Amino acid sequence: MAVQILLQGRLAGTEDFLLAAPSKFDNRAFEARQQWITLLGETLPRALLAHLQLPPLLLGSAGGGRFLVILPDAERAAEGSAFLQRVNEILRTATGGLIQIVWSSTENLGDWTVVRKRLADGLREQTTAEVSNPGYFDPLPSQTSPADVIPRGLRDATSVGWSLEFPALIQVEGGEYRWDLSRQAGVENIALPRHAARNGEAVASSRELAKRAKGTKLWGILRGEVDGFQNRLRRATGVEEHVQLSLLFLHFMSGEIELLCSQPEYFQKVTVMRVGLADFALCGAWDALASFARDLQRVFAVFATDHLKELPGAEAKSVTMSLTLGEPADAMAAIWETSSRDLEIAKAADKDCFYILGRVLEWKQLKNAAELRETVTQLAEDFRGGADFLQQLRSLYRKVEAAALNPGAVEQDRLTARALRFQRRFAKVGTKREREFQKLRSHLMQEMAGRNLRGRLRLRPEGLVALEWARLAED
Repeated sequence: MAVQILLQGRLAGTEDFLLAAPSKFDNRAFEARQQWITLLGETLPRALLAHLQLPPLLLGSAGGGRFLVILPDAERAAEGSAFLQRVNEILRTATGGLIQIVWSSTENLGDWTVVRKRLADGLREQTTAEVSNPGYFDPLPSQTSPADVIPRGLRDATSVGWSLEFPALIQVEGGEYRWDLSRQAGVENIALPRHAARNGEAVASSRELAKRAKGTKLWGILRGEVDGFQNRLRRATGVEEHVQLSLLFLHFMSGEIELLCSQPEYFQKVTVMRVGLADFALCGAWDALASFARDLQRVFAVFATDHLKELPGAEAKSVTMSLTLGEPADAMAAIWETSSRDLEIAKAADKDCFYILGRVLEWKQLKNAAELRETVTQLAEDFRGGADFLQQLRSLYRKVEAAALNPGAVEQDRLTARALRFQRRFAKVGTKREREFQKLRSHLMQEMAGRNLRGRLRLRPEGLVALEWARLAED
């Protein structure tokens, strides 16, 4: 009796390829590579099944550069490995050796935790196999960048073809195997969120997105990742639950991000870069992305409560995001590299949080920052003394930050006295309008200042975010 084989694989080296020339300097080349990598992760396991003449229903999961397929016997698994080796040879030429497929396979026998461990160990061995090769640590010879063979126009394509004869495996026209690209998932098609803000018929550039921002003309990249998603998959009781969880998160990410992008406030300000099983990346006007992050987190919290409440533990029940801002002239690859670092900072700080404007905030703190930002904006717009007040408040925050790097009782006492003088400076009450200003100012200070412990000044991190948020929105 034939034993069912599970084959798991992933794309390695995609980040290095994204940051290599010419996409390092050419935003259009960077966007083309993003779309190509996303489609490669989706079409590769489907092409594998088609090559083995197996039904597409044996595709367990695909997305985010990872895939799992179910093969009926060891013979098909050997044929699949030979197919993936041929694909690796083509990828080595197309990407200058930066991208490769690593995979492992094992029998679907025993407890799922044991099966998962065998698959993970196989992936790890293949990933680290090159380190033991002779000459691995020798200096690399000088190489010229290979010709860019990544196809353009994949974002707007209605279908895509696959062939081992294509320089980059994927092409809009022709192909040995073809799949339709649509918004609805199905057996014979690939569902991908590909919304893009437009400038006429063309996709809006980062410069154009920055012009659409309110206040300071900046654009940004919003990235997010479900906390502990891989740990949640490891806790699955079998391959069926593994596939069910993967599809559940993929459909949520794809559907909700596409739905939010269709809203009027985001439609012409946000462009989808990629969406995986449990991660995503978007670019757009900075103010739209800040609001988009709040809306997506709110929807995800409802989703986790409704669909994961029966599962023990906190894995995959929260999401962490980061927002990285860039100038209109900044290269997309450079901001992408910085956004990777910012997301790692957020994940290292805590779970269920957001990195924005140089601070890591919990989501409830971000809500407070948004409310404070509205108060700050009202002070600046409605009252004559608002600009002076806000400028001195920012200066006070900078002083507190500098003292935090070199803490001392004398410095803290001096800052406390400075805060009291700061309060008295705006304490004169005259007309009714001045009393309204005083009331709003007092509310703002109470919300920004934390507990005063033993006479030492503490300022809430969301206060600085609110100040910077308001400054960017008004400049």
